[in-house]
Amino acid sequence: QVQLVESGGGSVQTGGSLRLSCAASGYTYSRNVMAWFRQAPGKEREGVASIYTRSGITYYADSVKGRFTISQDNAKNTLYLQMNSLKPEDTAMYYCAGGPDGGSIGTRDLFSPWPYNYWGQGTQVTVSS
Repeated sequence: QVQLVESGGGSVQTGGSLRLSCAASGYTYSRNVMAWFRQAPGKEREGVASIYTRSGITYYADSVKGRFTISQDNAKNTLYLQMNSLKPEDTAMYYCAGGPDGGSIGTRDLFSPWPYNYWGQGTQVTVSS
């Protein structure tokens, strides 16, 4: 049974930092793409950062580029998201995602939810001004 479990969310002030973790179990971590998505109330889920787990190549949404860093510890099957210089508009539920079960995900679809087979339960990030 595949499980992705996020942790590390919380409440911070503008300019603060948080580090999210996503522990994967029952999952062939190194063969897939991992990503962080977020969803604010009333808004669609959006991808913010992704990593091709075998090559380590990363991609970021323009809204977080230069502030967020996605990384991984393959030995621990754990994905991270370091978030610096947080802004109120970063407030959302953050989800870890993994996939696909077969093949890979093209760069054009990295920030679309549909190619990802597995999702965590989410961790809340709240940034106050």
